[in-house]
Amino acid sequence: MNQKIFYLLAISLSIFSCKTTQDTSINKEKTIVNTTTVTFDHGVASGDPLNDRVIIWTKATPSNQEVLMVEWVVATDENMETPVKYGFAQTDQHSDYTVKVDVEGLNPNTTYYYQFKSLGSSSIVGRTKTTAKEGQDAVKLAIISCSNFEAGYYNALARVAERTDIDAVVHLGDYIYEYAPGTYGDTTLGPSRTHVPAKEIIDLGDYRMRYAQYRMDPDFQKVHQAHPFITIWDDHEFANNVYQSGAQNHQEEEGSFTDRRAAAKQAYFEWLPVRDNEGQNIYRTIQFGDVVDLIMLDERIAGRTMPVDSASQANFQAKDRSMLGAEQLAWFKEQLSESKATWKVIGNQVIFSLMDLSWRNPQSPYNLDAWDGYPYEQSQLTQFLATEKITNTIFTTGDTHCSWAFEVPSDIAAYKENSSANTVAIEFGTPSVTSANFNESTPADQVLEAEKVFVHPNFNPHLKYVNLRDHGYLLLTLNQEVTIAEWYYVDQIKERTSKEQLAKRYVVKSGSNQLSEK
Repeated sequence: MNQKIFYLLAISLSIFSCKTTQDTSINKEKTIVNTTTVTFDHGVASGDPLNDRVIIWTKATPSNQEVLMVEWVVATDENMETPVKYGFAQTDQHSDYTVKVDVEGLNPNTTYYYQFKSLGSSSIVGRTKTTAKEGQDAVKLAIISCSNFEAGYYNALARVAERTDIDAVVHLGDYIYEYAPGTYGDTTLGPSRTHVPAKEIIDLGDYRMRYAQYRMDPDFQKVHQAHPFITIWDDHEFANNVYQSGAQNHQEEEGSFTDRRAAAKQAYFEWLPVRDNEGQNIYRTIQFGDVVDLIMLDERIAGRTMPVDSASQANFQAKDRSMLGAEQLAWFKEQLSESKATWKVIGNQVIFSLMDLSWRNPQSPYNLDAWDGYPYEQSQLTQFLATEKITNTIFTTGDTHCSWAFEVPSDIAAYKENSSANTVAIEFGTPSVTSANFNESTPADQVLEAEKVFVHPNFNPHLKYVNLRDHGYLLLTLNQEVTIAEWYYVDQIKERTSKEQLAKRYVVKSGSNQLSEK
């Protein structure tokens, strides 16, 4: 039997079966009429591309709470006239009517188009791309993070959506924010930019509703429609400053943190085109031929222990205080050691490089939520990179809402004497899409002065660039010889605009761990 005819017969029988098993009293002579209608209001998405497969995603919205069969099609053309893969997926309220399919048997380094259909309705057509198996000339990644809906409009996402030269979008976390309306954002933007539900999100229904709101944004839909995403969570997908067993923004009266964490994790896997590994750990490696191994870390849920309140605490440098946890740390070292790619790009949520903030507050010289708050494990990694002679490691970092470019030293004192012999990696920080940076709460002249102090040799000689003011994205272009980092900034986020500018460019030559401004 023709495969497509078989699938059509299968869906017909499945729908008939759903109706009859739900109402066994129906007279067999009656004609069963399905009155359910379906819309695809939240667009489509794809993610976690490999050289032979990719995740495709959508959210169906039925008029009645019934089991749905959704047809999916993958084609080589935008008009969907040359299908190469197709099938059916069942969904219902237990998965919030989301549909996620791991489409196998695809060709490497190939652009595909995909679409979903159900009960006469069709989704928009999405575009995706598999990774190369070998022989790729260059890899281009758009790096984004911190997309707070209440803070402004997603102009940076719209600009990324328009690009046709990107292999994938890497989202480093804070995809949503958990806060109640008006708690963290711009209250002047009006009701159309106000969080729903009208409270801090805590249970599964809350998290689902917040994701649904974010994914109704037209620019978020466009960027997911245009490019495959590779995502990792940070803290706000759960609660502010989250760690394994708690969070700063979780109080006892809000119920069980374990239940909240499980609800947030379930909603994340439902709403993001991420390969969920049967609900296990989310850290993973995506290979782009022999050019890039993209190593995505989980610095929140997998192994982070409770943060300290001060660097003066007795256990600040204790060995059992961990960012990654023993299992993930061992896995990370193995990925670094065994990588055959020219570049190891790390999807890293919080700043890895040492940063001296004593000029701002001598009593609080470190960002304790970043790697500086876990100095033993931080030192273990820098020494591992040095002693194992791991080359061409690029940390890409979100969380801070600001732009950074570091040369990562194994010893900051030795670096001051001879920087060229002491660096083990490079770190690039991406600005936020919308989430507040310094100049939204501090006068511009003070922010510019702070940028000068940040990079002053007396404090952070290894920090070569910082921008505390602008929103946008980081574009990485990597080939066998160099990595090029480019920061693109939009002109504003308070209304939708189409302007952006290339503000800064740095180049790293293979084997150097040194930044050159171009």
